[in-house]
Amino acid sequence: MKQALIPQLALAFGLSMAGLGAAAAADAYPTRPIHLVVGFPAGGASDVAARAVAEKMAVKLGQPIVIENKPGAASNIAADQVAKAAPDGYNILFGTISLSINRSLYKKLNYDALKAFTPVSQLASAPFVLVVHPSSPIKSVQDLITTAKGAKPGEAMHYATAGNGSGSHLFTELLTHEAGITLSHVPYRGAAPAMVDVLGGQVPLTFDNIITTLPLIESGKLRGLAVSSKQRSSAAPDIPTLDEAGVAGYDASSWFGLFVPAGTPEAIVNALHEAAVYAVHTPEVTKTFQGVGAEPMGTSPKEFGSFFRSEVEKWSEVVKRAQVQID
Repeated sequence: MKQALIPQLALAFGLSMAGLGAAAAADAYPTRPIHLVVGFPAGGASDVAARAVAEKMAVKLGQPIVIENKPGAASNIAADQVAKAAPDGYNILFGTISLSINRSLYKKLNYDALKAFTPVSQLASAPFVLVVHPSSPIKSVQDLITTAKGAKPGEAMHYATAGNGSGSHLFTELLTHEAGITLSHVPYRGAAPAMVDVLGGQVPLTFDNIITTLPLIESGKLRGLAVSSKQRSSAAPDIPTLDEAGVAGYDASSWFGLFVPAGTPEAIVNALHEAAVYAVHTPEVTKTFQGVGAEPMGTSPKEFGSFFRSEVEKWSEVVKRAQVQID
């Protein structure tokens, strides 16, 4: 009997030592530079925010954080890379709202965002702004709703977007559903050409990120009708929310957040979370976020996980209603 117990005791001892080894590694974390993978080009809003956060997180963690830009396929290349990385805390994804949308937008992905990642913290949130050309007779959301509902069949008002499945497209699709109206989609190959035609008066309406729209509103080149977030934006406190303007319950924003590969030890996730919260609330990072129209946050892993799941569900329904998919 005693001999039969020896292999079992040895196995138990081995597992125990392995667990102690993993715990020790987590306690020592980090011991070398960390890679923060960003799915967008250098110089954009996501990259600027990521670099600001990384600099301050590095101070807290005591190790450098190297930014690795992996643009392409609406950030899917970056997400796929981190999803396949070792769950040791040395490869972090700077995720955005795209991560919650892509799961239903793309027919084929090599990862499942809900299974492949552990959320660390939502860093910030930034609204979109519904805008029209200043020459438009539409001066409020109620004007838009009235005009849209009064349009004859086949004469729905056009709206410009950065393309099928883009934020400007899906935010507007959510609006038409919540407001019970019909608008006609005009997709462009990117946000810049779409905005050019709105500024030129060729297309009367668009729904775009506050970082793009606010300077144009402030200069009088666009008229802001409403922000997409549940609360007014501190960057544009005079612009009402869609909820206030009559589209009850409308709440959608772009966001930034940190993710690590699933299976990353809880102690490492917590260490990254603490560093992220520290970074987000430094004056320098707060100023950077406000410069791109974002509200600093720093939620817990549990809160961010719950939020992320709700985002995946919400945008899955919108994508399905819009009947849009990308190969």
